[in-house]
Amino acid sequence: MNIERSPYHPISCEFHDRLEDLATLRKAVRIDYRDESGMEQVRDAVITDVIARDGEEFVVLDSARHVRLDRLIEVDGARLSDYESSDSCGV
Repeated sequence: MNIERSPYHPISCEFHDRLEDLATLRKAVRIDYRDESGMEQVRDAVITDVIARDGEEFVVLDSARHVRLDRLIEVDGARLSDYESSDSCGV
């Protein structure tokens, strides 16, 4: 299947730091995100890592699923939209 990917938009550094903290804690969290087709997905998972690859950033879940950071909606009760996008870290 050939899915056209949208350009990556870096997220807030503060939200990025929260994700790294959760990866360190290995705590099970609720993750709400949009998949590649734009459908909203909700998972309970452990974030095992935050990685960068090919100019994009991802959380890695304990299921080995990779979720692009700019597709996140809410993680552990924190909404990405509540964080300043002007504070983006960039890749």
